[in-house]
Amino acid sequence: MIPGKETTVQKTNSPKEKDGSFELFDIEHFSRRILKNWYWFALMLLIGYCISWLYGKYYAQNIYASNLSLSVSNNTSSYFTPNQSINFIWGQGGNQDGIYLKKMLLSRSHNEFLVKELDLFVNYSTKGSIKSTYLDKDDSPVFMQIDKKHLQQLDYPITFIPKGGNTYEVILPEKDESTHLYSYEAEGFQNISSYKKTANKVIKVGEWFTSPNIKFRLLQNPTTPVIKLDNIIVNLKSVNQSVNEIVSTIGVEFDKEINSIMIITKTGFNLNGTVNFLNKSVSELQKKRMLDKMTVDKNTETYLQDNLTGVRKKLDSSATVLNYLKTSEKLYDIKDRDEKSLLKIKELEAKKADLTSKINSLNLIKNTIETQNFDKMISTNAAGFEDGMFSASVTELKALYLKRREMATIYTPNSEPMKEINRLINDAKLSSSNSLGAYYAGFNTEINKINQQVSEANADLDAYPEKERKYLDAERGYNMIEATYNSLLGRQNETKMRMATNQSDISVIDPAKNVGQSPIGPNVKGTKLLIIGGLLLIPLLFILIGELLDNKVRNIKELLSATKIPLLGVVGNNSNDNMLTVLDQPKSSVSEAFRGIRANMRFLSGENEKSKVVLITSSIGGEGKTYVSINLASVLGLSDKKTILLGMDLRKPKIFGDFKIDNKYGISNYLTGEVSIDQIINKTRIPNLDVATSGPIPPNPSELLMSKKNIQFLQELKEIYDFIIIDSPPVGLVADSYELMKYSDTNIYVVRHEYTEKYMLKMITEKYHNNEIENLGLVYNDYVIKQGYGYGYGYGYGYGYFDEDKNYKEPLLIKIRNKVQSIFNKK
Repeated sequence: MIPGKETTVQKTNSPKEKDGSFELFDIEHFSRRILKNWYWFALMLLIGYCISWLYGKYYAQNIYASNLSLSVSNNTSSYFTPNQSINFIWGQGGNQDGIYLKKMLLSRSHNEFLVKELDLFVNYSTKGSIKSTYLDKDDSPVFMQIDKKHLQQLDYPITFIPKGGNTYEVILPEKDESTHLYSYEAEGFQNISSYKKTANKVIKVGEWFTSPNIKFRLLQNPTTPVIKLDNIIVNLKSVNQSVNEIVSTIGVEFDKEINSIMIITKTGFNLNGTVNFLNKSVSELQKKRMLDKMTVDKNTETYLQDNLTGVRKKLDSSATVLNYLKTSEKLYDIKDRDEKSLLKIKELEAKKADLTSKINSLNLIKNTIETQNFDKMISTNAAGFEDGMFSASVTELKALYLKRREMATIYTPNSEPMKEINRLINDAKLSSSNSLGAYYAGFNTEINKINQQVSEANADLDAYPEKERKYLDAERGYNMIEATYNSLLGRQNETKMRMATNQSDISVIDPAKNVGQSPIGPNVKGTKLLIIGGLLLIPLLFILIGELLDNKVRNIKELLSATKIPLLGVVGNNSNDNMLTVLDQPKSSVSEAFRGIRANMRFLSGENEKSKVVLITSSIGGEGKTYVSINLASVLGLSDKKTILLGMDLRKPKIFGDFKIDNKYGISNYLTGEVSIDQIINKTRIPNLDVATSGPIPPNPSELLMSKKNIQFLQELKEIYDFIIIDSPPVGLVADSYELMKYSDTNIYVVRHEYTEKYMLKMITEKYHNNEIENLGLVYNDYVIKQGYGYGYGYGYGYGYFDEDKNYKEPLLIKIRNKVQSIFNKK
């Protein structure tokens, strides 16, 4: 430990598996690496900004949206236009009008009609130097009219270049001619034989351009477009593809306060295109609904009139019978009549007559569906109910039957398209049948209840004589026919009233309009941020991966926390060409660091012993143990302590070179008995410092170091010197140093900054905490920091105290910090 520092390390009995274990991730060092590599982030930021700018300027296709709001009135009458205000008693409620209209707007039949009516399978665009822009049909100076009887190639962009005088050059794609062509009449694909590509040519407006894979002509736009285009690109799509794309871009919502108001939204790449489509879609829907209402109401009026005629005849016949009984049988004045029971029976039978009439109407509707005779369809009002879901299913069924008749002229009965259309028809028939079944069940349930109540009321009339009962039965029959007649008459009057006041039940509140709406997508800003963020993430990931794979010791606090071994000192980077820093630069911060280590050594073993053996080792070579040994010995020698430096790393001798000593004879020679002790001890320019070099590399260095003669050698030196500094072999490679530690008083383990691998400290840490090694301290070597101050001596510059300060340049961040502090510290 270092006196005066808050960070202290104490020996603990921590679990063995935690001894020498470092954290997987060092956030402090990771942050420093990010700051150190700031220029990569700056470069990625610049590249990301350029890419995002190009994306927003030339590649992002804006998506626009237009809205149309309309109101669905509650006076709908026709079978095809259900009324939300009439809710059937068996649970049919809610906004039936809105649901039906929504289904119509999103239906395939409605949008397929629009695609064919407006030629929406023809797509227009124009291309600038980089970016293509989608056009509405009205934005083009000419329209492309295809010959639907001719097979056409889809996804085959054709370019028209204006040449003046209503002429255009037709430029076909360089390649991609196909023999798989599309028929707009059959709405399917057909294969043709291979053919030679047609050459590009100039055509006039109205002139047909014919090739094996396409046939069209250009028609002049009656309205002159605002923007002059250098080119027009036309691409064809199939009807099915166009319908699917359009349906996917339509949204229908209901107003939260008034659910009869609908907001229809259309998105697309061209604002004018979305506006025109919405207005046309609603306009066509209004026409269709008006036509449907007129047809169904006329059918209903005719149906009711025919029924009234028949019921009128029955009513006249029943009245004749009743009058006969009154005059011939003298039964016009029956005494003691039970008027209450008779009135109840009359009301019940009137309800039954009305329900029976509705069932008859249901039968006609059901028969019309089964026979596919939709032109004779009557309103569901005649059957006493309104159901938007049922109406929508029948409308869809009508369109499917029509579609199947068209497809039957092209496909065989067992072909896949015919199987699919038959499946859709069966689904629609099942839906409508289930709806009718529910109403049949409801009507029959009501009739059964009425029959039960009539039966109970009849029990009160059994006491009447036979003639009087005969009269009462005739009267009841007349009343039922009369009730049926009145019911039909009332529905006929309603139908005539609706026909007289017939008007569209769809009122447009706000039509779609181009008011310069901003695009709703894509999220260019978000995409730009994503591009920049993704590029900034690249160097961050590289640094992160490097940090996770980096196993070198880089943090003093982490080192102490993991090993829990005392820190004797921190030594900065050696800027000298040799290892004699203390001798050559006595006023340097590195020299001061070694003086600090000398002072802290006493905390490991005390100062009472006469002499001390200090062993210096490390994990592997290159960590600076020899450098620390030389300079620590120099500091001790300069402090009037008689010191000897022993080069006991017999495998890799080093010390002799720095002190310019001949390594012909050294410790290895002495231990083998070749020379005496006096012959291996060399004087240095420091009077109190002697050096014994390693000598020639022996074949058995471990045996020599562990020999009794080496132990005796150390004992002899202890009698002569105050300090014996041993430069020992690295413990990560050989075990010699562990054996020598048994005879040392102080053990110093050198860890080099950003060089020593973390896992190498595992063994020394475990031995220390298992009490196999005593008096162990760490020296952190080659530590460089740029902040201007640091942890201990040996690396902090900038205060004008050490020799290095004359070349010190204060970092920019420190300058800014000091300037801010000086401002706030002013009184």
